[in-house]
Amino acid sequence: MTKLSPLASPSATRAVLESHGLATKKALGQNFLVNDAILAKIIDLADVAESDFVLEVGPGIGTLTIALLKHAGHVISVERDKDLPQVLEETLASWADRFVLIGKDALGLTSADLAVAAEQLGIIRGDDERSLPNKFVANLPYAVAATLVLDYFERFESLESATVMVQAEVADRMAAKIGTKNYGSYTVKLSMFAEPAGRFSVSPGNFFPPPRVESSVLRLNRRIPVDDSGAPLDSDTVKAACVMADAAFASRRKTIANSCKTYFAGRGEAGARAIEALPALFARAGIDSGRRGESLSHAEFVRLGTEFARL
Repeated sequence: MTKLSPLASPSATRAVLESHGLATKKALGQNFLVNDAILAKIIDLADVAESDFVLEVGPGIGTLTIALLKHAGHVISVERDKDLPQVLEETLASWADRFVLIGKDALGLTSADLAVAAEQLGIIRGDDERSLPNKFVANLPYAVAATLVLDYFERFESLESATVMVQAEVADRMAAKIGTKNYGSYTVKLSMFAEPAGRFSVSPGNFFPPPRVESSVLRLNRRIPVDDSGAPLDSDTVKAACVMADAAFASRRKTIANSCKTYFAGRGEAGARAIEALPALFARAGIDSGRRGESLSHAEFVRLGTEFARL
């Protein structure tokens, strides 16, 4: 049976690194995927097709990138390790016309970076506007995974979905149900932009070197946040809802009233005004201020955000 990626084995990965005089870098969270069956499951969960333009972060030596290029139309990868472009130039040589590498920290990626890369690939829509990636698929560096996923959904509106390998406990937070221990401000904020749409586990033995944690691949589909009437929320209301999520979980064991007071207390005059307005805010949102943050649903945080945005 033909492998999806010829690099998906410990021996092949080691050979590529050694041929370039390299080793894995713990400081960059490098754990290379070495199981071809896992690659196939990622491609299947992400539903990558020839019409897709994929954004990848942390391509490493190109193991997942090869699998993506065999299914997607084009791929942009973002890599901060300055030793890896020479490796990728070699391992991805067969797909040079459909692949662009952006050499920078993924946390600093901008829409302008993506637009330039798209132009390099010759991807222009019929209206002459640059087309940006529609799917985010990556084996993410675990230290920045949670931040990147939320940030990219918030800033890159072209992304329809994200299928990402993350630490299992991060996936738990991303997909947490209301009332559970993993349900917190991050869960609520991510829910303003995306919702879980599939998941599978990946054990440490599928990586080189094996990480000390369990991993999960989680797919998130973009959602359009709406109010109680079904009308899409404007960006100010979404941001306000995210502020209220942070406030409601500032002191997790306290009631939302007391937790919000704690959160706003250190925010100067604006915070003082917010504290003064809290009773009216909860009343107008129809939410009992004696509840705790983990008991509030996505829709209730939207209502809190709607009222907070009016302050």
